[in-house]
Amino acid sequence: MRLNGEISIANVDDDDDGDGERKENELGLIRSPTPTAPPTRLVVGYALTSKKRQSFLQPKLLALARSKGILFIAVDVKQPLSDQGPFDVVLHKLAGKEWSQMIEDYGQKNPNVTVLDPPDAIEHVNNRQSMLEDVADLNLPDYYGNSVIGFWALKLLIGRVTVPRQLVFTTDPSSIPHEVTKEGLKLPLVAKPLVVDGSAKSHELFLAYDKVSLAKLEPPLVLQEFVNHGGVLFKVYIIGEFIKVVRRFSLPDVCKRELSKIAGVFPFPRVSCASASADGADLDPKVAELPPSPLLEMLARELRLRLLFNVDIIREYGTRDLYYIIDINYFPGYGKMPDYEHTFTEFLLSLEQSKYEKVLVA
Repeated sequence: MRLNGEISIANVDDDDDGDGERKENELGLIRSPTPTAPPTRLVVGYALTSKKRQSFLQPKLLALARSKGILFIAVDVKQPLSDQGPFDVVLHKLAGKEWSQMIEDYGQKNPNVTVLDPPDAIEHVNNRQSMLEDVADLNLPDYYGNSVIGFWALKLLIGRVTVPRQLVFTTDPSSIPHEVTKEGLKLPLVAKPLVVDGSAKSHELFLAYDKVSLAKLEPPLVLQEFVNHGGVLFKVYIIGEFIKVVRRFSLPDVCKRELSKIAGVFPFPRVSCASASADGADLDPKVAELPPSPLLEMLARELRLRLLFNVDIIREYGTRDLYYIIDINYFPGYGKMPDYEHTFTEFLLSLEQSKYEKVLVA
C-alpha cells in the first residue's frame, strides 16, 4: 500500500531475501544487506495544529511506531477524508465546526475506522461546566456497592472523589459578588475561562481573595472553590486502558491569616506544566502519596466516553482519601509524559488487536 504523507517506509531492494547475511553482487563485492522495514500494520491519519504536531510527533515516537509497523500520515484538511487514506485510525485536534462536521460524517460512514476522539465527546470537555458534570454525575456509591467486597470496604480502600463547588457566569460581572454570597461559596476562589479552546487565554487562571474584586473578572468564566492540597496535584494521563500518574507543583495552600490580609484578584502562572514536576522532590510523604490505583482505574472506566485525556486531581490537605477533580483535558501534552512513545504505540496496537478479535467473534 502506497500512501502520500510526511512519513514513509523505506523501499526494500527486490533481491534482498531479508536473511540478515551479507551477499555478493555480480562483481563479487561484499555489500551490506538492505534493512527490511516491518510490514505496515496500522495507518494513522493525523490532523493536528502545528504546535501539537511538534510536541506530539517527536522523532522518538515516529521511529518506534515505524519499527512496529505503524505509519503516520498527514491529513489534508482541505480535501474530503473519504478521498484520502485508507486509514485505520484518525487522530485529530483541530477547532472549528466545519472540521467537526467533516470528521463526524467520516466516522459515521466508516465505522471500522477509530476516530480519536468523536467530536461530541471532545466538545463536552472543552467546556469547564460540562467537563466536571461527568464526575459529579457518577453514581460512585452504587458502583462500590455492586463490588464483591462491598461498598464500605472499597470506599476505605480507594477513597472518595468529588469536584469543588463552582458557579458559571456568562454575562454581567457586576452580579458575581452577589451570586457568590447567595450560593455560599467560600473564598479564595479560582477563576477559569469557561471554554477551553487550546489558546493561551483559555489557560489563564486567577485567584480571588475578596468578593468585591470579583466584579473585575471578565465572563464567561467558572468560579471554583480553592481547596488546600499541599501545593501538589496529580496529573493522570489516560490513553485507552493505559494510565500514568505524575506529580506537579501547584498553588500553595492559603491560610486564614493570609486570606484576611490580602484583597484583590491575582493572575497566577500556569501550573502543572512539565517544568513544575514534583517527582523526585523532597515532599511530605502524606502530600506525595499517589492516589491508589483502584481509584484511578475506576475513574478511567467511568469517564471513558473518550480515549485520550488527562485528569487533574488534588487531595485535600489533612485528609488521606478525599480527592477533587479540578480539570479534564482532551489530547493533552503527552510529549511531556515519561516514555509516552511506548505507551502510545502499545495503545495503537491494542486498537488493532481489538478490531481483530471482533472480526473473529463475528
